[in-house]
Amino acid sequence: MGDMTIAAMSVDMHQAQVQQDFGIGVMKMAMEAETAALDELMESATMSLDPGLGGTIDITV
Repeated sequence: MGDMTIAAMSVDMHQAQVQQDFGIGVMKMAMEAETAALDELMESATMSLDPGLGGTIDITV
């Protein structure tokens, strides 16, 4: 790195920051998509349950 100029180091650092920002953006999009899918799954699971189930217990002795 002895012959690398300050300008070249600046460009390299900027490119690394752009790549990191892009990666974070993609990860956020993936997390939002997963959250939306999970919310949809949870909503469909709770809607399919019978609200009357578990309300009473029949015991025969």
